[in-house]
Parts: sequence; structure tokens; C-alpha cells
Amino acid sequence: MDKHAIPANSPVAVIGAGAMGTGIAQVAAQVGHPVILIDTSEEALERSRQSLDKSLAGMVERGRVAEAEAAELAARIVRTTDMARASTARLAIEAVVERLEVKRDVFARLAAAMAEDAVLASNTSSLSIGALAAGVPHPERFIGLHFFNPVPVMKLVEVIPGTYTAPATVEAAEAAMQRWGKIAARVRDVPGFIVNRVARPYYAEAFAAWGEGIPAAKIDAALESAGGFRMGPLALTDLIGQDVNYGVAANVHDGYRGKTRFRLQPAQRALTQSGKLGRKSGEGVYTYPAGRPEPTAVVPAMPLPPVEVTPEQREIVPLVAALRAQGVACSLDARLGPDTLRVGGVVLAVGDGRTLSERGNTDVLLDHVRDFAAASRVPIAARTSEAAAAAAALFAAVGKQALALPDRPGLLVLRTLAQLANAAADAVVDDVASAADIDRAMRFGANHPEGPLEWAERFGRERVADVLQQIAQGAGDAIYSPSPFFRTPKAGWSVPGDNQDNRHG
Repeated sequence: MDKHAIPANSPVAVIGAGAMGTGIAQVAAQVGHPVILIDTSEEALERSRQSLDKSLAGMVERGRVAEAEAAELAARIVRTTDMARASTARLAIEAVVERLEVKRDVFARLAAAMAEDAVLASNTSSLSIGALAAGVPHPERFIGLHFFNPVPVMKLVEVIPGTYTAPATVEAAEAAMQRWGKIAARVRDVPGFIVNRVARPYYAEAFAAWGEGIPAAKIDAALESAGGFRMGPLALTDLIGQDVNYGVAANVHDGYRGKTRFRLQPAQRALTQSGKLGRKSGEGVYTYPAGRPEPTAVVPAMPLPPVEVTPEQREIVPLVAALRAQGVACSLDARLGPDTLRVGGVVLAVGDGRTLSERGNTDVLLDHVRDFAAASRVPIAARTSEAAAAAAALFAAVGKQALALPDRPGLLVLRTLAQLANAAADAVVDDVASAADIDRAMRFGANHPEGPLEWAERFGRERVADVLQQIAQGAGDAIYSPSPFFRTPKAGWSVPGDNQDNRHG
């Protein structure tokens, strides 16, 4: 056997019987590994058993596995409070509370129980793999394997070699994850790895907007519909737990010594400190079980005034095509600027990072829409209620609602997507991972509809840089300063740079 090999069907130990540990145990058992699930609490082990039984019953009901196969899978998992039972395992994965001293204690006991060439892995979401491995005998067999919840569904695993990790350990871990049906993204050992680092603007921009007084339901609806995300950021933090999400944000912020790109949000801190943790406490951004209300949409003017469009169409091509498909006459007017329409006397233009007040010849700004055909709502900023009503009439003609936002740099969706791309670009420059692995991680680990750099490529790298510069100037905030990545030749998408702190503003 190669040193640090993890043979198929070899025993696997999972430490921690919470949701993550239970999910990891299920996936390992599904591919044939005998699993030793270890926890200090008998109650936690029983809850894990009940959770797994429910999951397997659902798989049987949906026809994904036969009842006999589900029973065999369940029988491959043994539960115990005795760490010594891990002695036969070739791989042990820790999934306990996100505290350095607790995890170090787990690994000290695992190292004492297991063979010296067995692989030790942490499911930490943000702690340093090198710091966790410090003091563990034979740290060359130590690695990070960061799964995402729910583990049986989410495909991504971040594979994080630490300071001492041997290449053979990395190869063995990646091969095992491939056998488990996972997508492995190799990541450098940095705070937040890929997903918890690059995803920070998704939450931070939402909390910043909420702190400015924009209704939470409107923020979530805009990011889901126009942004194309499966769940709005504020609803998602309620689901994750405000304490958990804020804790990860704090770890990333502190790990990068307070770098502005990872600034903590006061609105989320206030929720955490007041015990409003989301669904698990009954109140967070929203109150449960009532949950999120429907956002208020703009009432459209009736009937729809005449529509004129610019010949220079880029982002509005799908809108114009949809209008014409509905029988709305759209006459061309060469006097209109790029990506601009006129509805009656109201001029509508696609946002470019500048505020509406900076666009003297524009009455309504349209926020970015990732996929116009799929969007049911379009965020806008309007000078007057009459202008907003005219824009709402335009979108009502193609079966969509308009959501009114205050005038702010980059509005909401464009600002969020651009800052996500900025964070991803920084990660490439800092050699956290390749551009391809970053995009893969955000799709399969964070459920984003496309990678942030894929979006930036489609939108245009120079346009992204220009939008970010406009937002930085309008907001008076260097947090939005564009990464130098966007000003480099296209080959720079896969070429890492240095790790200087001052490149993040």
C-alpha cells in the first residue's frame, strides 16, 4: 500500500455527529466505506441516526435506492463515543465546532489511536490547516477537506494542503473525493479558503444595503430574480445562522488583518449580539415561522407609452426582443445613448456604477439582470414616481415587476456581482487557487449560477473595472477599488501574482 493511501472500502472515521458529520458519514457509506461515527454525546449520535434514517427513507421513496440497499448503507455506519474505535480507519475527518483548541484536542487523540500513515483531515471552513496540524505527529498526513452542507447534495470539496502536507496525501485525498463523486478544488491554506473568502461580498453587500434602509425582502428578491441566485443573501444567513455566518466573516477579516475587502457589517453584528440568529432562534433578519414577506413592487402606469430604443444595444437586447415578441412597437432613435430606451418622455438607461444623480440625461437607472428571460423582477432607481411607473409599465408588458431602489452607486445587483468578481480576482492574484477552481468552487460549493470570473468575462473585464471604479468614487470607499487582475492581459486569468496586502484597498 502506498503511504497515506485511502483504499476504496477501507474504514473511515468521522468525528462529530452534527449535520456535517452525519452527511460526510452518509456519503462515505454510500460508496462502500465502513464508517465509525464518533461523538462525545450519545444524544448527538442518536439524533444523527434519526437524521440518517430520515434521509435514507426519502431516498427510498424517491426511488434513488432500494430499501435493502438503504439498510445495507445504514449498517455500514457504527456510532460510538470511544475515540479508540478509529484505530482501523485509513482516513479520519473531523467535523466538530469551529474552535482551534477543540479541533487540536480531537487530532491529538486521533493521532494516538490511528496508524502513523493514516490520513487526518479537518472539515474546517476557515481555520488554518497549518495551525491545526501543529503538534500532530507526522503532520505530512494532515490535510483540509472542506465539505458543504448538505453534504450528500453539494458536490464541492475544497482540498487544502497545509504547511507540512505531503504530495502523496494530497493525491490520496483527491482520489478519494473523486471516488465519492465529489468535485475537488485544490486551495492554498489561506483564511476562508475559496468559498468563504470569495462569497463574503454576497452577504456584506446585502447587509450594507439593509443598513441603509432598503427592505430585506426587496434585497433578497432582487438578488434571486435579477441576480439569478437560488436564495437571497439575507434569507440565506438566517438559514445558516447569523452567528455562524458572522463568525466565518470575522475569521476571514481577522485572518487578513482587517483588510477592507473583508469588512464586517454592523447590521449583522447587531443581530448576532442580540441573539437574533435566524431560523434556529425564531428571529433574525426575518421572523419565523412567518418568514419573508413579499416585496412591494412599483405600480405600472397604464397604458404603456410609446417605446423608443437605441440602435446601440448590448444588455437591453433581451428586453427589446421580449417587447417586440409581445407586440410592443419599439422604434429606433439614434440620438439615444448605448443601452438606453425612452418610454413616453422618460429615459431609461442601464447602470454603469454611477448614481442616477450623476446621469443628468437619465430618469431611470436599470440594475443589472443576469438572465433576463428567467428574471421576474427588475430593480430600478427613478427620479420621480411617474418615471418609476413608466418603467414598471415597460416591464409589465413582458410579465415582470419593477422593484424601486434608492439611488446608490452600482445599485444592488450590479454592485454585488462586481464585488464578487473583485473578490475572486483578488484570490487569483493572491494565488489562492486557479481561476477555474475558483469559479468551480463558487458554482458547486456556494450554489452560484455561474462563477464570478465567468460572469466578469461575459460582462467584460474592463467594464467590470470601470464599474468598480465608479462605485468606489461614488461611495467614497476604497473597498470597491478594482483588483489589478482586471487591468492585466487576458492570460492573467490563470497566472498568479504576489500576495501584497495593499492591492485590496
